[in-house]
Amino acid sequence: MRNNFATAGKWEIPIVRKQDLPYGKIDLVACSDTRANDNEESRKKGVHFFVDDYRFNGIYDNPERSLNKYSQYAFLLTPDFSTYADMDLWKQLESVAKNRWVGAYWQSKGRIVIPTISWSDARSFEFCFDGIEKGSTVAVGMIGCKRNKSLFLRGFWTMVEKIDPDRIICFGSPFPEMQGNLVVVDYRDSRKVVR
Repeated sequence: MRNNFATAGKWEIPIVRKQDLPYGKIDLVACSDTRANDNEESRKKGVHFFVDDYRFNGIYDNPERSLNKYSQYAFLLTPDFSTYADMDLWKQLESVAKNRWVGAYWQSKGRIVIPTISWSDARSFEFCFDGIEKGSTVAVGMIGCKRNKSLFLRGFWTMVEKIDPDRIICFGSPFPEMQGNLVVVDYRDSRKVVR
């Protein structure tokens, strides 16, 4: 049995509690570019998971090992498990639940955790915003969403309505229509190695 955490919503998705980050510039490093005993400058950054799922799939299966690796960094975004519209809905629900469980687990171990929010189409809106406290700082990935701007914006505005985030960390350039307290992170700056 896995650790049980407080849950929310119809699907009892684990809750990632609201945590604050200092205001100002936010620097991130890709999970695939982290390493044991990283340098002091890198340890001041947060870790993001806006990379292919195979690079971090083990994070849910071996949470203790991943915690040891990522604990040296200032904060962690929750893993961005894929929620594509052409995936079966149960797989999308599983991706969201794993995202929140890992975040709740890391928080239970004293880490600062910012939830990454992702969605697919309107069917996913029933669960993809669950497990996030109102007023939280959240993160969204802008890479890949350019192909379906209207669908992305529909989900974005639904997220804003349901979560009312304090700040939104945008990994990549936001659309001009996006409003709110946006903190833009250039994805190229977050990679040590550009693949």
